[in-house]
Amino acid sequence: MRQDAALADLVARAAEYLSVEPPGDGAPTANPRGDHDLDGADTAVVPERPHRRAAVLVPVLPRADGPHLLFTVRAAHLRDHSGQIAFPGGKIDAEDPSPADAALREAREEVGLPAEAIRVLGYLDPYLSATGFLVLPVLGLVDPEAELSLNPDEVAATFEVPLSHLLDPAQRRIESAVWRGRQRRYYDITYGEFRIWGVTAGIVNNLQERLFP
Repeated sequence: MRQDAALADLVARAAEYLSVEPPGDGAPTANPRGDHDLDGADTAVVPERPHRRAAVLVPVLPRADGPHLLFTVRAAHLRDHSGQIAFPGGKIDAEDPSPADAALREAREEVGLPAEAIRVLGYLDPYLSATGFLVLPVLGLVDPEAELSLNPDEVAATFEVPLSHLLDPAQRRIESAVWRGRQRRYYDITYGEFRIWGVTAGIVNNLQERLFP
């Protein structure tokens, strides 16, 4: 599929399957997707409410070989999830008008992307992390001319992955590890030297489920 056709297809699917309005306090936030989905009904442990709300931007970059997604490598000195792969994002502040505004603010603070360089395409499903964060992913189309300016206090590096690689089922595995005394299962995607796993890989999986069923 040509680059412009692939991008047009993605934008059209987002318009058909996603909402530009954030999910309310009812479904699906009442019974969100999350890390616990892979553990099975008999063993899954769902974090208790109240969940702490966060938002992430899932940045789509138009490239010559098709759409790419932008990922960050979290700074090594951070207290939580240091060195891990993530999307730009963080806690939703009371001053944020919407989760999308929170995601855009975090993208500006972390990687220097101005809000005017991003076209919001819609919300993916809320994703509940094992640590109790209810993450609202916002799919956004980034101006290919936009330049990044990384905040070293939060981000060590960024990298791009072709959407075609992320959507290839052969590239996505389910792994397991012991966490807090329990065996947990999680999605895992490898791209070159990078390992995308946990919540971030779960959001990628949801993107495929929602846009490419």
